[in-house]
Amino acid sequence: MNLIPSEAASPRRIRTICVYCGSSTGGAAHYYEAARKLGHILGKAGIGLVYGGGNLGLMGTIASAVIEAGGKVTGIIPDFLVNEKNTLKADHEQIVVPDMHTRKRLMFERADAFVALPGGVGTLEELVEQLTWVQLERHSKPVVLADISGFWRPLLALFAHMREQGFIQSHFEIRYLVAEKIEDILPMIETASAEAERRGLKKETVDPRL
Repeated sequence: MNLIPSEAASPRRIRTICVYCGSSTGGAAHYYEAARKLGHILGKAGIGLVYGGGNLGLMGTIASAVIEAGGKVTGIIPDFLVNEKNTLKADHEQIVVPDMHTRKRLMFERADAFVALPGGVGTLEELVEQLTWVQLERHSKPVVLADISGFWRPLLALFAHMREQGFIQSHFEIRYLVAEKIEDILPMIETASAEAERRGLKKETVDPRL
């Protein structure tokens, strides 16, 4: 669902965006190209990347692209995944944490918005957690599904099915944005952030953890 911007609204400054994505590049080249393109857009815009700290797949692709474009990258990775193969070798901030829960909490705290590129079960789990927190009004940070070549359409269909069956009710909606083009992601986030500011919504509560 898209949020309608106010013409008079001035967006809150988006300093960092957390990107959830696969540790594989997937089965199609356009996933790789989308990750590179988003990384370059963030780097050139001076927006920092917060991500899972890996060097493989779309994770490594977007992180390297941000660095290539002159941007800052913060990788947050649990200690059991740290090795030369899994971690980015380029110059960036790396935070090693003891477990997955700490990783997700720090990724939340470091980010002003969230983007889900294509990925696997881990990406889905991180995305759904943020959607749940938004639904429960634990924060109002924008959440964008990068629907590259319709990747997220099965999930969107599942959400529609949940609504039809009465498990997502109109007064307790899940709020998200869907971008079919990579270049639309940042404008969507800025518009959503401005709308949240206009409505007086807090970016986060004192403790976003449930």
